[in-house]
Parts: sequence; structure tokens; C-alpha cells
Amino acid sequence: MNYDLLLKQLEQILAPETYLISRMANASAFLYENMSDLNWVGFYIVHDGVLKVGPFQGKVACSDIGLGKGVCGYTWQTGTTTVVDDVHQFAGHIACDSASQSEVVIPIFRDGKMIAELDVDSPRLARFSKEDVAFLEQCASLI
Repeated sequence: MNYDLLLKQLEQILAPETYLISRMANASAFLYENMSDLNWVGFYIVHDGVLKVGPFQGKVACSDIGLGKGVCGYTWQTGTTTVVDDVHQFAGHIACDSASQSEVVIPIFRDGKMIAELDVDSPRLARFSKEDVAFLEQCASLI
């Protein structure tokens, strides 16, 4: 997969848009369409002391996730990217879609404060390579 080309395409899609929710909506659709073996791509936004579901592609998602709860809450707590090869081995995993087998969650910061996360799920175990994660981190940085 040519991640350099995909990143340039996403940059062009996002360039004219300044509204955060619109940027997230287009980014989630773009990633869902261009990466294989995914069943959910979306964003959680820090709001009122919880992670609130934001724009996404895939099945219905969990609405509120607390600090330290599941993979998303863990990422919020640590402030670092979390890659889980088998979500069933992750203590406290929140199963919004039973088809999900692996997951990567990337924090998004503005002015040194985490404002959101990019959450990507796959129905395949160990779906996310180091290259996939690096690409997704670059995509999240564009938000």
C-alpha cells in the first residue's frame, strides 16, 4: 500500500476544511475506504469528562467511554498510541462490535492537551503493522 500517496490525498481532502467535525468525518470515510480488513474507523472526542463518540464509519458504537476504560480509555489515560493484536486479551476491553479482533487507538492533541482519539478496529487478529500504525498516526496528526 502506498501510504505516502494516501497521506497526500488525505491532506488535500482536509486542506480546505477548518471545522473539526467535518475533518473527522472525511478522514474516517477516507481511511475506511482505503485500508483493507477494517470494520470500524472513527473518532472519540473528549467532552464533559468522558470520550464521546464522534464521526465514524462502521456499526453503531459505544457513546461514552470513561478514563481508563477499554482500549480508548486506556489511551486517554496514557496519552500514547495503543496497539492491541487481540482485543480479547486486553483487560477491560469494551466490545462494541463482537467482530472486532484487533485495534489501534491514537491520541490527538491540541496545544498539549488531548482533545480526541482516532480509533481503528479490524476483524482480523494482529491486523496493524508498524507501517500501518505510523500511517494512522500521521493521519491523526492532520486532524
